[in-house]
Amino acid sequence: MTGRGPGPVRRPGGDDPRPPYGSHPRGRRIPARGVPARRGRCVILDGVGRSWVVIPMFNEASVVADVVTGLLPHLPHVVCVDDGSSDGSPEVARQAGAVVVQHPINLGQGASLQTGIDYALQDPELDCIITFDADGQHRVADALAMRDRVLADEADIVLGSRFLDGRTRLAPMKRLVLKTAALQSRLSTGMDLTDAHNGLRAFNPYVARSIRLTQNRMAHASELINQLAELKPRWVEHPVEIIYTDYSKAKGQSLLNAVNILAELFLR
Repeated sequence: MTGRGPGPVRRPGGDDPRPPYGSHPRGRRIPARGVPARRGRCVILDGVGRSWVVIPMFNEASVVADVVTGLLPHLPHVVCVDDGSSDGSPEVARQAGAVVVQHPINLGQGASLQTGIDYALQDPELDCIITFDADGQHRVADALAMRDRVLADEADIVLGSRFLDGRTRLAPMKRLVLKTAALQSRLSTGMDLTDAHNGLRAFNPYVARSIRLTQNRMAHASELINQLAELKPRWVEHPVEIIYTDYSKAKGQSLLNAVNILAELFLR
């Protein structure tokens, strides 16, 4: 997929349909206005749904309050999953207005995401889950645009890509490493992704209930793509900007971390 605008909806491995949703308890289901109906798929236009933002968090006390307060005016349901922080991150996030769920020990980002997804799935009015990083590198505007595409029933999952436009500034070596990771993922899953390790995603309850992350460290991103390839949901990439700061680089966006991603891909 190339170009600057949002890409077409894809299915991993082709256009094989999956079973449609069951009946929805919140209201009648009618074809989406302005969105062509596909295989009888439709969206809820009456009733009130809730979108949840899931933020994995580990020692982010210096930045997480700004992340939460930036989200809440637009996405008022935010759950931060604290992964054994020792710097007071849970209290900071809670005071900023987020729901906080805590792991007693550090289990890794994959485990935090799964805990957050499981928490959001308890909401009977859930209509979308957005995964969002705690270090300030994601833009709320991108998250909202991706959420809107899910709610319009354009796709079951919208995956962020920093390579669909020119906003994200990357060092040449890191760009090469991430492109290589995307190529490896494409070859192993058949999903024509441009960015396989982007933490900004939006997906509907069907996808949320089907995800079961067991890789607790950075390999969870590859595991998620592998599960999507088997699930075959309707998917699309969306252009996003990743904001690299000195803080985010120190927390895990370094070139060494990118090399570790490749090692996990090829040695697992």
